[in-house]
Amino acid sequence: MSFRREKYVAKGGPNGGDGGKGGDVIVRTSRKIQSLIDFRFRSHFKAERGRGGQGKDMHGRKGENCIIEVPNGSMIKDDETGEILADLLHDGDTYIAAHGGDGGLGNSRFATGTNRTPRFASKGVPGEERWLRIELKLIADIGLVGLPNAGKSTLLSKLSAANPKIADYPFTTLEPQLGVLHFKFSEPVIIADIPGLIEGAHAGVGLGHNFLRHIERTRILLHIIDVSDDNFKKNFYTIEKELQAYKEELVERTRFLVLNKIDLIDPSDVPRRAKWFRDKGFEPVSLSCLTGHGIEELKQVLEDYLAEAEHPDLSSDESKDAP
Repeated sequence: MSFRREKYVAKGGPNGGDGGKGGDVIVRTSRKIQSLIDFRFRSHFKAERGRGGQGKDMHGRKGENCIIEVPNGSMIKDDETGEILADLLHDGDTYIAAHGGDGGLGNSRFATGTNRTPRFASKGVPGEERWLRIELKLIADIGLVGLPNAGKSTLLSKLSAANPKIADYPFTTLEPQLGVLHFKFSEPVIIADIPGLIEGAHAGVGLGHNFLRHIERTRILLHIIDVSDDNFKKNFYTIEKELQAYKEELVERTRFLVLNKIDLIDPSDVPRRAKWFRDKGFEPVSLSCLTGHGIEELKQVLEDYLAEAEHPDLSSDESKDAP
């Protein structure tokens, strides 16, 4: 609230300026951010307050927005209700997590013909406050799934330039690993190595419960099976049941079976074990990550499938009738 006071001006009117709007808290995706680890050390974000109005009809400036950068594929949920508020998939996607409050109005706004000297001003409106939960689901074209020590990390290192931890004990991969698979004639794709699943992973057993959500966004699933294990049939069904128990549609997603560690069994047993999967409707790729045998064949299978998915065969009956 302010009035004009100048020499030789007998009746100066009200000249109180408006307050500035508070800044917004904005969540924005960035390809430069790869994880949510930073939120472990900082969880409270606050935008700048708007400046107060002043005399001489000077309005306060708007508060600066607070930008929170998150990885692509982040899902924003209300912490209390669990409601999904935003699903930020692409680089640069934004979501206003909390709106800044509006500034108050100066007394000059309330001057009328009957009240030329209003001695009051309105207060600003408080900004929003809320707790949000950010859940990251990696965006990858191909997801590697399988029991611990099936050879997923080794396969990732063979298909890409990634350097995941590789050892002869289970659960060497404690968080999802990403790699880029380059083809000769197609665009490169991203591969995600999901930490080893075990029986009961969908219910929180082992590490699988924490990372199963990452395979929801993958286009293709590579089911890695240690074919040298005599229980390879049981192991196959274990992963199938876990995928189905977590989300029914995962079983219907495009999947390729990879029979790994063929170097550890008699060469005559490889066709016999592969036939068991063919009888189930799959066309497995047999390989050895250790020796590299079959790696190029797997790359070709993936490249052919992705190329066909991007450019369907134009020689179909429907396309022949097209003008």
